[in-house]
Amino acid sequence: MHIPRVVAEIGCNHKGDMDIARRMIEVAARFAGADYVKFQKRCNRELLTAEEYDAPHPNPANSYGRSYGEHREFLEFSPEQHRELLEVCRTHGIGYSTSVWDPTSAAQMAALEPDYLKVPSACNLNFDLLGLLAREYRGDIHISVGMTTPEEEEDIVAFLENAGAAGRTVLYACTSGYPVPFEQVCLLEIRRLTERYGTRVKEIAFSGHHLGIAVDVAAVTLGATWVERHFTLDRTWKGTDHAASLEPDGLRKLVRDVRAVASSLTYKEHSILAIEEPQRAKLKRMPGVHVRSCSGWP
Repeated sequence: MHIPRVVAEIGCNHKGDMDIARRMIEVAARFAGADYVKFQKRCNRELLTAEEYDAPHPNPANSYGRSYGEHREFLEFSPEQHRELLEVCRTHGIGYSTSVWDPTSAAQMAALEPDYLKVPSACNLNFDLLGLLAREYRGDIHISVGMTTPEEEEDIVAFLENAGAAGRTVLYACTSGYPVPFEQVCLLEIRRLTERYGTRVKEIAFSGHHLGIAVDVAAVTLGATWVERHFTLDRTWKGTDHAASLEPDGLRKLVRDVRAVASSLTYKEHSILAIEEPQRAKLKRMPGVHVRSCSGWP
């Protein structure tokens, strides 16, 4: 039996505050019992064009700076801060990871040697980034395939196969929206990815941006071995991701339900289980066996 891992994606929901980030790690680990937390790392001058950097935030109410670049810099943690967060994770007994959005960030985070690094949907066609992870990083490479065509997916997997890294690659079914309505979650993409790539990559996973936790339970029944959800301490906080995030009790219930459902996804080891034996002796109606009247029952 394989119990899926649950990832609490903190992303930038820490609002650029290390104290909030530390608290979120503690809550995800101690209260919710998640397996990993995940942050984000970007080199914004490398990732953004000058025009994008200097442009205003598309939603000024959510901005932490006068421009989009300033906003992103405000939310960015340094490599040294990420190393500190990794140590906080170790203290609380939870895994650390981060998404990397560009080759510079990938090299910086690979130096921390986490169990895995994530490539977001937005960057999964950056083959310089994928190549760096394949060559210079020995951990697993997780990749979301939101807003990605089947032909592009094939290019990604073939590239990693040629680089000798497909065996440590995990693909995430994902719809890139915040939040995503249920009819656009498209859970059967998990099955499609499994059928097409299940023997070519390490695992198939699910990254959700929907509301509630019912969908995640269904993802597990379809074979997802990782479930990733955005996590926040307060869905009303300033920022674009909070509305599609789980608060602490939602994350706790998700972990509970995913593990319960995964534990139940088995066949019977024997035709009659031990728990059934006393019920069978008491209740089973067998041909030719005398049946007591109802009044004979206790």
